[in-house]
Amino acid sequence: MKTRLRPADLAREHGISTQAVRNYERDGFLPPAARTPSGYRVYTEAHAAALRAFLALVPAYGHATAGGIMHAANEGDLGRALTLVDRGHEQLLRDRETLNAVRTAIGSLTTGTAPEPATAAWSVGELAHRLGVTAATVRAWERAGVLVPSRNRATGHRVFRAADIRDAELAHLLRRGGYPLAHIATVVEQVRTAGGTESLAEALATWQDRLTARGLAMLDAAARLSAYLASRA
Repeated sequence: MKTRLRPADLAREHGISTQAVRNYERDGFLPPAARTPSGYRVYTEAHAAALRAFLALVPAYGHATAGGIMHAANEGDLGRALTLVDRGHEQLLRDRETLNAVRTAIGSLTTGTAPEPATAAWSVGELAHRLGVTAATVRAWERAGVLVPSRNRATGHRVFRAADIRDAELAHLLRRGGYPLAHIATVVEQVRTAGGTESLAEALATWQDRLTARGLAMLDAAARLSAYLASRA
């Protein structure tokens, strides 16, 4: 016989309100609860496992993706749930690779000019595609002083060369780390002028810690999600 739990039982474990538990059920993060004849919700250990999984997924993948994973799991679409998990790991790997690339670029600042990309210069669209952002985002970085591309004399179009691409990679990394554009502009200017990198070193170290924390959160979330899927089976 399944153990019957109240909303308060689930809430107490995580230090949240019973209304939050009800909201998570309403939003599809928990499977629908049975009701007593008088209309009270009846939860089971499967609901408790679902709540543990969702709350562990949030710091690992963000609220939106965590919700998507739980929706897929609750609908029995394991393939979609695992695809979302895989995409989160792919993004974490890309962040690590970008961080390493930026560190390499910083190390070469005082040893010579960064090599040119495959083509002599890139357009806004090409740079945006490389970073996986919109062209409007690249233009916003330029307005904030993060990027200072030159212009094609004939067409007036922006021209992004190797150093600009390095600056954009750094800006993208720091932006994902939660830094405001004003701070990023200061850090990138330090890199651009190769004068003092204390702010940069601190920013990169902080972002490295965040990547590590997210990776560990993914491990915990995987265990919680696995336990929930087992409870459903």
